[in-house]
Amino acid sequence: MHLHTLADRLRRLPPSCGPVRLVGVDGHAGSGKTTFAERLAGALGGAPVLHLDDIATHEELFAWTERLFREVVEPLGRGETAHYRPYDWRLRDFGPSRALPPAPVILVEGVGSGRRALRPRLAGLLWMEMPHEDAWARGRLRDGSAQSDFWADWVPAERRHFAEDPSEPFADLLVRQCSDGYEVLPGPAETSRRTLSVTDRDDPAPLC
Repeated sequence: MHLHTLADRLRRLPPSCGPVRLVGVDGHAGSGKTTFAERLAGALGGAPVLHLDDIATHEELFAWTERLFREVVEPLGRGETAHYRPYDWRLRDFGPSRALPPAPVILVEGVGSGRRALRPRLAGLLWMEMPHEDAWARGRLRDGSAQSDFWADWVPAERRHFAEDPSEPFADLLVRQCSDGYEVLPGPAETSRRTLSVTDRDDPAPLC
């Protein structure tokens, strides 16, 4: 998969949050969102990446929407620099303030980046396609036994979140990790738009 092709596609999207194209990278914990987002950011020439791990907390695994809008989305929507305090999962407290200036594309990476409340502000939504059991197993292996208590709380919380507010059905593109890179395919939202379009036959071939 050529990430520069995907990057060019994202740059051509209309702005969705003031002057910014917010692009969500969602998927199950452990599905490879962070690594993919960092590589895509590089293909975008160093686009900023907002990690939702910096927004969520132990007490607010998913109840962070209001704070995200207040600290990040609303300032960016006004064309202003956003400021937020990244959460330190080891110290269980917020760290020093971090600036996030407006940019042509900003990637929002993390579980829940495609949630209902945020979708109207997204220029595009990418979903990391990996079965949840495989993703969680990989995440547990990555984090080790020291994080076993966290995962015991996380798994049911993630199940509840996606049951109540699924992201995958609204994804524009599906991302699959391959041995030699990534495969990007039309997502459910893109497929629905093509089904409704009488010019579907004129659409370019999907990225692969």
